[in-house]
Amino acid sequence: MNPTAFSILGFAIRWYGIIIATGIVLGISIANYNCKWREVDYDNLLNIVLLSLPIGIVGARLYYVAFEFENYKNNIIEAFNIRNGGLAIHGGLIFAIGTALIYTKIKKLPFIKFADVAAPSIIIAQALGRWGNFFNQEAHGDPVSYEFIKHFPMFIQNGMNIEGVYYNPTFLYESTWNLLVFIILMGILRKSKKNGIVFFTYIGLYSIGRFIIEGMRTDSLMLGPIRIAQLVSLSGVLIWIIFIGLSYYKSVRKGSVD
Repeated sequence: MNPTAFSILGFAIRWYGIIIATGIVLGISIANYNCKWREVDYDNLLNIVLLSLPIGIVGARLYYVAFEFENYKNNIIEAFNIRNGGLAIHGGLIFAIGTALIYTKIKKLPFIKFADVAAPSIIIAQALGRWGNFFNQEAHGDPVSYEFIKHFPMFIQNGMNIEGVYYNPTFLYESTWNLLVFIILMGILRKSKKNGIVFFTYIGLYSIGRFIIEGMRTDSLMLGPIRIAQLVSLSGVLIWIIFIGLSYYKSVRKGSVD
């Protein structure tokens, strides 16, 4: 598996970067299309994206390096090299959402409406981004037998054959799950006008899939014996449940008042 797509004047252009960039463009295009379903101003949404994206990428790298600092403390300059991967989505989301919150607060805009529109774009970009992990031969699981891997397409078999050993393609599981979540979110966006339902459902469903799949991976960021992504995912599911519970309580209370 060659992670380099091509070279320009001796500078290697890697598949990882191409796929991440493609995911960003795809996400922006879908967000533009979805704005009409929530009467969200696309220009302000684009401003949020242009601010949140670079800050999110920085946050994703900082998050990753923080938990892998032992591998970078003697070569700090390598911490700035993201071409080989090493972007933690949870760090990126924390920084990007924080940026969006600040922007909407300053501009006196309804954050949750923008978040609802953006959620399907985020998850489809994540689904595509996992294929960058494929080309880097990372985000995979434990070694598996040929009897297991032979059920996958040949290009997956070849990509997961690392130094003669086949590995479980967990990147594929997460990409597929994210695609399914994207379809669900697009449906909710059209059928429900309730503010927050798309965004919090994104948090909940993505977290469920990530928690399960993270348990299969071999490159998890760890805090002692705890997989950080699973801990954050549990928090995401809890936030989703709280949102659903509060929404139900408000609807029941409103019904009793009416």
